[in-house]
Amino acid sequence: MSKAQILEELPKLSVSDRSQLFARLAELQEADLLAGGSPTPAERQALDEALADFERDPSPGEPWRNIFREIRASRR
Repeated sequence: MSKAQILEELPKLSVSDRSQLFARLAELQEADLLAGGSPTPAERQALDEALADFERDPSPGEPWRNIFREIRASRR
């Protein structure tokens, strides 16, 4: 099956099947990276941008546990 055929079939899959497929693709990508593969130029750029954002503000938000605590407190 060609890549074009696979891409054509994707919309026909159920949400559950696409989720399983996505998880498997992520596993394969991770295995490639761990085996010495390098990020694509787009991935490298995204990582560099995220690092730059973090370096500008290493604490950009509140921890989720604090947010949940505030939500619970506001409901009382």
